[in-house]
Amino acid sequence: MVVGDFSTDVDVLVIGAGPGGYVAAIRAAQLGKSVVVVDKDEVGGVCLNRGCIPSKALISAAHRFEVMKESDAMGLSAEGVKVDFGKVQAWKDGVVKKLTGGVSGLFKGNKIKLVSGEAYFVDATTVSVSNEDNAERFKFNHCIIATGSRPIELPKFQYGKRILSSTEALALNEVPKRMIVIGGGYIGVELGQTYAKFGTKVTILEGSDQILPGFEPELTRLVDRKLKKLDVEVHTKAMAKESKVTGDEVTVSFEVNGEAKEATADYVLVTVGRRPNTDDLGLENIGVKMTDRGIIEIDEQCRTSVPNIYAIGDIVPGFALAHKASYEGKVAAEAIAGHASAIDYKGMPSVVFSDPEIASVGLTEKEAKEKGIEVVTGRFNFAANGRALALEAGEGFVKLVADKASGVVLGGQIVGPEASNLIAELGLAVEMGATLEDVALTIHAHPTLGEVVMETAEAALGQAVHMVQR
Repeated sequence: MVVGDFSTDVDVLVIGAGPGGYVAAIRAAQLGKSVVVVDKDEVGGVCLNRGCIPSKALISAAHRFEVMKESDAMGLSAEGVKVDFGKVQAWKDGVVKKLTGGVSGLFKGNKIKLVSGEAYFVDATTVSVSNEDNAERFKFNHCIIATGSRPIELPKFQYGKRILSSTEALALNEVPKRMIVIGGGYIGVELGQTYAKFGTKVTILEGSDQILPGFEPELTRLVDRKLKKLDVEVHTKAMAKESKVTGDEVTVSFEVNGEAKEATADYVLVTVGRRPNTDDLGLENIGVKMTDRGIIEIDEQCRTSVPNIYAIGDIVPGFALAHKASYEGKVAAEAIAGHASAIDYKGMPSVVFSDPEIASVGLTEKEAKEKGIEVVTGRFNFAANGRALALEAGEGFVKLVADKASGVVLGGQIVGPEASNLIAELGLAVEMGATLEDVALTIHAHPTLGEVVMETAEAALGQAVHMVQR
């Protein structure tokens, strides 16, 4: 029940407390602005509470369980290894609580006010925030919209007890016996592999001709191989048609190359994409330009068509990545403070926490050639790296793409152990315009996985030591 409606003036109002919004708020506060953050849910947004962090915690637990069971090659064996999924979930929730508590502490330390409620634009300088208890108006000089996205719901697969989005799949209190995953993108593959490692019989339905569409087939091939090893049934060029829930089971009808098929499971996980949260904000009242899909148009400083209003994260063009949102949040805050900051996605990495991990940054070989650039490439396998073999993780490789004339690194791709961490060095190379020689001459500690990056640069230069080059 609304008991009041009063007004507060603020320099910067941030709508959304996810990885875009909270970073933008902190940066704005560092730059001397008074800041209020509005969010209808928990601090940390989807990423910390229902996405990136809880999913990586479950992935880590599943990997640890797999290693405990399968270390015979090292001469190690254990009896009675089992999963207490309730404890797994409690541990995961503890990780989330530590991080969200950390963000709340950062807000207090930077004198940022957090307001719980739903925001609605009254005009281009006023937002009304309401919750069950009261309503409050905020007059702002600048506003940063960082409301994120939500899972897309398919008409014939409406979410419920047996049909789940990634949010519910991350909070199950049991390891299902069977699960059907609709969508073989990064969320579907990550969670599908995770539950398969815990013992679930998983079936993945992907509409395109490969899992993880958007990544090069030479990268996804190794993930496909691991899925087969985990007894995951993968159908590509598959189209889910409808579902039927009967008691504790759900049956999915689908087509593969025109052939009708059915599969039955305890749960169906739908991971076919996300929709921007730009409805119900009143943006149409103030003239913010959007696409038909609800994506907000921005300039190079994340400024919308309304000059004092900025937008970042999943609601603007580009991939829905937490680190992209954080980066844009810093740019927007600095632009508001009068800095010349501008977005440049050249060094923006994409990562899949699959097994093995996949990571990519900059241009692929195909993309560079399509731009008319003559390239030189280098590739080095983890199978020739001592650290990788000691970790029983010798599958995969690092690939570098460089301009043939100058040697400047244009991009890189990794599939293999710790790809998510190793991609940072390739991202730095792309961002700073490093050459293959710069990377090759950087002394890498031995024995480490990072040596593979150095050896890849050497391979591109024709100087590889630990492989025969013809």
